[in-house]
Amino acid sequence: MEFGGYRCHGVEMCDFLLDGGAMFGVVPKPLWEKKIASDDKNRIPLKARSLLLRGNGRNILVDTGCGTKFSDKELAIYGVTSTRSPDQALSDFGLSTAEITDVILTHLHFDHAGGTTFLKDGKAVPTFPNATYYTQKRQLNWAKHPTLRDRASFFAENWAPMEESGQLTVLDGNTLPIDGIDLLFSDGHTCGQQLPLIHGEEGALLYCGDLIPTSAHIPVPWHMGYDNQPLLIMSEKENVLKQAVAGNWTLFFEHDPAIAAATVKEGRKGIERDRVVEIL
Repeated sequence: MEFGGYRCHGVEMCDFLLDGGAMFGVVPKPLWEKKIASDDKNRIPLKARSLLLRGNGRNILVDTGCGTKFSDKELAIYGVTSTRSPDQALSDFGLSTAEITDVILTHLHFDHAGGTTFLKDGKAVPTFPNATYYTQKRQLNWAKHPTLRDRASFFAENWAPMEESGQLTVLDGNTLPIDGIDLLFSDGHTCGQQLPLIHGEEGALLYCGDLIPTSAHIPVPWHMGYDNQPLLIMSEKENVLKQAVAGNWTLFFEHDPAIAAATVKEGRKGIERDRVVEIL
């Protein structure tokens, strides 16, 4: 798949488990379990799926998964399995972490930014030594001063080492200095989430982050219990889905256990999934 001169690849960083009720909020279990079945602890399988963009003189990675810094206790809590280091994951594409030029972080929750650093002699250091990392100013401020509700999702070791090394670029709005990629914004899940939109000749590719974490979350009322502002994320999703239908966008799902990407269409009950798109 190619958009705007970039070859697009899905990079699976790890598998993990989260509570199905938390992932689907007010949606009753008899409905959501038809989409993604749960285990005996009510947990559903999820992926940490990054997007690799290769072209125009760059190797760009969008989000970095959970990383390799978790303790055994944390691995058990979140059911993290099939964990690969970013170097191992990128080797599937003939790349190393040293060859990544840019890392775009949708937001700084551990399952999106955990792979930004790794432990070297007990200290967190940047995983991508030659890359510029991008986050939004509002998200960084929120991560540094989180609420009681979401503070467990943020770890300073996932951004502070890049501040120290000078690799972290803090954006304020749609100011990403990379041709062919715009940023959409969503505050319903967490303040200052940025979603890369890669433009092509006949459509675009949107990395949905936690606005639409899986293909099962396409219906507007189907959103996570983790979302800080439920009504806002529903409005944001509705707006994005309308644009996706009108603009022939492909949606890339970061956490879907089976479907990496799909297009959407107007259906009898609203906008729904259309064609599953294979992204290798």
